[in-house]
Amino acid sequence: MDALKGFKTIAGVALLMVALQLFNVVTGYSLMAFGLVPRTLQGLFGILASPFLHGSFAHLSANLIAFLVLGTLVILEGLSRFVTVSMIIIVLGGSLVWLFGFAGIHVGASGWVFGLLAYLLSRAWFHRSWSNLITASVVALLYGGLILGFLPRQGVSFEGHLFGAFAGFIAARVLLSKPRSRFNAA
Repeated sequence: MDALKGFKTIAGVALLMVALQLFNVVTGYSLMAFGLVPRTLQGLFGILASPFLHGSFAHLSANLIAFLVLGTLVILEGLSRFVTVSMIIIVLGGSLVWLFGFAGIHVGASGWVFGLLAYLLSRAWFHRSWSNLITASVVALLYGGLILGFLPRQGVSFEGHLFGAFAGFIAARVLLSKPRSRFNAA
């Protein structure tokens, strides 16, 4: 997939998030009912919905630039790879938040962003090509400060960050690691 087409796809997802936020504001944040609420039946739908919902425009903007950059870097591997990586991050990361997260409504794309970051860094580990190592180095320099997102803070779902990153690593492990032969070549 060429970079421009991939970026347009990622930008389309970002525009969906913006449209949902506009609707959310106009309706008095009615979409928060679809957020992820740990260990509740209603919160199960939030596993899929919560990455697209945000608590404010500041919250949304904090996620959008990183999502645009990191998402584009992943979609360069192909649309199906981006979708697969994203689904692993959203479903696995969200399920872990649902199981172990603190009480409250968890919303936002930051778990997805942390997952994409972890996927790109892990990709360099599993596929040690120069292009992957350079990409991972640039990503680590640009977004290394996101590590502070793992620190628990009031009003921030650090569990979403942590489990999103874990799911991104798992996505890389499952999709990129080569099976090892049971036999050694002599």
